[in-house]
Amino acid sequence: MRIDKFLWCVRYFKTRGLAAEAIKKGHVSVNGQTAKASREVYPADKIILRKDQINYEMLILDLPLNRVGAKLIDIYRKDTTPAEAFAHLEMLKLTKEYYRAKGTGRPTKKDRRDLEDYVSDEDFYGEIG
Repeated sequence: MRIDKFLWCVRYFKTRGLAAEAIKKGHVSVNGQTAKASREVYPADKIILRKDQINYEMLILDLPLNRVGAKLIDIYRKDTTPAEAFAHLEMLKLTKEYYRAKGTGRPTKKDRRDLEDYVSDEDFYGEIG
């Protein structure tokens, strides 16, 4: 089975076109080698897929005939992605929540006061006196 079709069948991508595009960009490797969309995959192949700033690692157990339901995915692949990758994603989400949304205008007085509380007076204004 082609790798783009496999990634689509096990629901890593919504369409085969998106899977092929990710493969073309070099986000997918099979057994340590960068893959092409037409690369054939077999059971016991190890796939590393970069998606949403996470390197998903999986081992192919079997090849599906068609796209499978979400509950049946684990029959065809074993997910070996380390837990640290998901922890890194959570940290990225938390850092993005802190920053102001683009286009929300000038910082408010409260924002300035919070910044002044965070940074000491000497760091903020330079040496005083």
